[in-house]
This record gives sequence, structure tokens and C-alpha cells, in this order.
Amino acid sequence: MARYRILSLDGGGIRGLIAAMLLIRLNREKGLEGWLQRADLLAGTSTGALIALCLAKGLGLEEIRALYHDTSRDIFDDSWLDNMKDVGTLIGAQYHSDGLKRHLQRMLGKARLRDLRKRVLITAFDLDNQHPRPDKRRWKPKLFHNFPGVDSDGAMLAWKVGMYTCAAPTYFPSVEGYVDGGVFANNPSMCALAQTQDARIGRTAALDDVALLSLGTGSSLIYVQGSKHDWGYAQWAQALLGVMFDGTIGIADYQCRQLLGSRYHRLAPAFAPGAAFPLDCVDRIPEMVAFAEKVDITPAAKWLRKNWS
Repeated sequence: MARYRILSLDGGGIRGLIAAMLLIRLNREKGLEGWLQRADLLAGTSTGALIALCLAKGLGLEEIRALYHDTSRDIFDDSWLDNMKDVGTLIGAQYHSDGLKRHLQRMLGKARLRDLRKRVLITAFDLDNQHPRPDKRRWKPKLFHNFPGVDSDGAMLAWKVGMYTCAAPTYFPSVEGYVDGGVFANNPSMCALAQTQDARIGRTAALDDVALLSLGTGSSLIYVQGSKHDWGYAQWAQALLGVMFDGTIGIADYQCRQLLGSRYHRLAPAFAPGAAFPLDCVDRIPEMVAFAEKVDITPAAKWLRKNWS
């Protein structure tokens, strides 16, 4: 049995509801009651980061489910006035961030990362590190965490980190120069695994002691038909964000599987062919609920009993 347990949660916007419901269902399985309390590290990107932060704060799974089920229309509030100002989505993000900020502040309060009950790792992308030396000024990935050490982000407000990681390009504006970590790690599993090996915090866990459960938010069976695509900016614009987000999910899954073997498990249900659930499909919550209730969680529950409990 592993001595260091990681739960990693993918991005996916409103589809975080699916991840929350899968966690609830796993928690109801015989022998798995309270299994989440035994997690040593909660890692998340975007909507997965919100779940991770709320769990680390000590909020219950039903409270987290309600964040998606009951407040999503407030978060994804697209007024006609905003659309007119932005010329649709041509020159501005689809949504403003006011609703998201309000609900994150309500759920996470004034807690800083160091105040959380669990170790967390949250992905974001820094558009400008503002380094005083011109030869070192650049954009770069950023992993917010509350581990000890010289690079700890323990003093950061949890709700603010949540805003950073959820600032998906074209959906929400950037927040203080940060955008969604999904641009480089929509599946943060490998980032979490690497964090356990960071010498700056002391060796957290030997690789052989780690068990990692990676949880998706439902994947659409999307493809671009044809063998040649002589496309420019306009043609690629719509597809590129999805290509980038889905591509990083797959490579992290491969890397963790190779490094951890049977101590790694991924629960990432796929939607039916032709069914797609965008990050902001608030009108399709009943469909997502029905989908999450039908996912076969038996293999994941079996893996947890063997490697986690």
C-alpha cells in the first residue's frame, strides 16, 4: 500500500460538476468512506483546482457540487451589453469574472494557501514575470503550492489563486497577468508527481511510495477530419484551444502511467460519439448529472481499496 497519496483533478469548466459527482459516488462505496481525508496532496487545474482548494479548506463534497449545480449561471453570465461591447467574442472574453470572484470569496474566505488542511498544487500561466533584467523577462508556467521552502506560495490568498487558474483564454479575462494552467497542464498529474521529487522542499516521497488517482471531467471524442489542413489564424482559432487542452491531458496520462505503473489510475469517462460538452454549457447540467451517475466507477473503487485505503 502506498504511503503518499495524490488526487489530481483536470480542468474542464462547468464539467467540474462531473468530477464532483464522481468523487461523491466513490465516497459512498463500501470501504471507501472518508478516503479523501487520507489524500496527502490535492492537485488541480482550472475547475479541478477549485475542487482541490475547496477540499483542502475542509468543505464537503455536496457544497462543492452545489457550486456548479446552483451558481453556474451566475459564473457564466453573458449579458447582451457585454456581448455588444466585445463585438460578440471578437475583441473580448466571453464572460466577465465578477460572479466567479464572488463565489470563490464566499467559499474560500480569507484563507491563504498555508492555512489549508492539505498540501495543494495549482497550475496557472504567468504572461509576464516582470523580471527586472530584460534577458530574463518572459512568460512561463507557474505552479502555486503550499509546501515549505524558498519558493512556497503559502502567503497567497486561496480565492485569488483560484481566479488565476480559471482564467481560460477567450472565456474569462486574465487575472493579474495569469491565465488558465490548462494551456500547459490541463491534467496536472505529472506536475503533482514532479512536486513530490522537488529537492527544494526536501524529498516528500520516494517514487515507489506514491499512489496517484487522476480524475477527468468527461472527454469529447473530437477530431479534425482530413489529412491536410492549410489553415491560418482564423481557421485554427476555434480548434486550437481544444487541441492544446486535450493534448496536455493525454501526455500527462502517458508519463504517469509509465512512472507509476499499477500505482496510477485514471478515471476519465468519455462522452458518446458526437456528444460535446463545452466548458460553459450551463444549459446541459441535467445531461451532465445523468452522465456522471452512469459512469462505471468499479475499477476506480477497486484500485482505491488496494492502493489507498
